[in-house]
Amino acid sequence: MPKVAVYDISGKTVGEIELSDNTFGQEVNNHVLHEVVKAYLANQRQGTQSALTRSEVRGGGIKPWRQKGTGRARQGSTRAPQWRHGGVVFAPKPRDYTIRVNKKVKRLAMKSALSSKVQDTDLIVFNELNLAAPKTKEMVKALDAVKADRALIVLDGSNDTVERAARNIPGVKTTLVGTLNVYEILKYKKLILTEASAKKIEEVYV
Repeated sequence: MPKVAVYDISGKTVGEIELSDNTFGQEVNNHVLHEVVKAYLANQRQGTQSALTRSEVRGGGIKPWRQKGTGRARQGSTRAPQWRHGGVVFAPKPRDYTIRVNKKVKRLAMKSALSSKVQDTDLIVFNELNLAAPKTKEMVKALDAVKADRALIVLDGSNDTVERAARNIPGVKTTLVGTLNVYEILKYKKLILTEASAKKIEEVYV
């Protein structure tokens, strides 16, 4: 079982926590991580982009000049792509970018992402995050104490004080165990948990 130091809010080591091998001690599967991140990013796309092809652009019904004898290239419509105000070649149209991933693959990717943070010593565990006030400087002080600048803070439940204190810090984001995803774990350099959120993650990804 991987063991990780537990810090208090001032950055002092107050103990150790044993993490589950099944959740935090897995072999990192880079292929699965790639598939799940690719699907996540694709699923964020709205797919509403649209442009007009030459058949959809208004006008251009008359032949601009006769076929032969003018010395100019033959043209059939002023709405062909080479003309100003013409249609777009292979115009983008609304489409669905959704990529579906099996549940087992998602779970494996989550365990791989969590395990990679343990292996890279980028996992920080606090005994609890009790800030004196919902102020940015309080959260900055706590993050500086554990040398975490770009960090994802995972809470076991809604905590208005922490969320308000962290929301204005560039490169820092708070999330809940229930909305945790692989992309965000890999996006941020440090993963910050509390003892309570670590246990809850182990319960969900047993």
